[in-house]
Amino acid sequence: MKLETIKLENSNSATLTLYLHNITKELGDQARPAILVIPGGGYEFVSEREAEPVAIAFYNAGYQVGILRYSIKEEARNMQPMAEALTAIKLLRENAEEWLIAPDKIVTCGFSAGGHLAASCGTMWNEPALMEKLGYTDDRYKPNAMILCYPVISSGEFAHRGSFTAISGSHENDAVAEFFSLDKRVNGETPPTFLWHTEDDSVVPIENALLLIGALRKHKVSFECHIFNKGHHGLSMCNEEVNSPHPHAAHWFPLCVEWLGSIGFPAK
Repeated sequence: MKLETIKLENSNSATLTLYLHNITKELGDQARPAILVIPGGGYEFVSEREAEPVAIAFYNAGYQVGILRYSIKEEARNMQPMAEALTAIKLLRENAEEWLIAPDKIVTCGFSAGGHLAASCGTMWNEPALMEKLGYTDDRYKPNAMILCYPVISSGEFAHRGSFTAISGSHENDAVAEFFSLDKRVNGETPPTFLWHTEDDSVVPIENALLLIGALRKHKVSFECHIFNKGHHGLSMCNEEVNSPHPHAAHWFPLCVEWLGSIGFPAK
């Protein structure tokens, strides 16, 4: 394994940590899809339970992996985490040859507020203010697919209000917060999406996933969704390592790997 941490440009604290396979080209190995893991934390902290344990699982499944640790709290305003996530995608794509990544198979994988950030990459990459902030005019920053785990999505009735307050500064469901409501931003260019949630999540209501599904269906975007009947918020890998053992909901991971293969993103 090649392990490396890169400080992102135009950020005070954001980093990209890489977990890369040492592929031997002379033995016929090919570049692999990359998973960009984005932990949750309500934009108030970055959950380590949703960082390395997830990265190692995808690495062991055969993927190249990066973890984005992004700006939080006061530094999360002005779309700064979105700019950092898109910059991480650009880095993976621009260094694809060196890091042995398939540049057309870069996937964001986010949890809770990190799910919001992962979904922002696929729905806000062409937001004019972001394009101006980062200085691009094409789709080099856009992910090719998204994995969203109990994601924060809507600023409306079912919002995780703290997440929207952190990134928008607004404590209300107003136009400032709605700017970041991703069910309103889905269109025909949104990439294929895998979602999972638990029915009794009391922190981020399941309606967030349902609202996104409705938008994906409306715009004919390919998706797969799994809703498990039990499980508290923040299950991560659903095992003892992350102090959240839940054998049934743990099926999300093999189902996700199968889905990746079904859309043409197998690990090998």
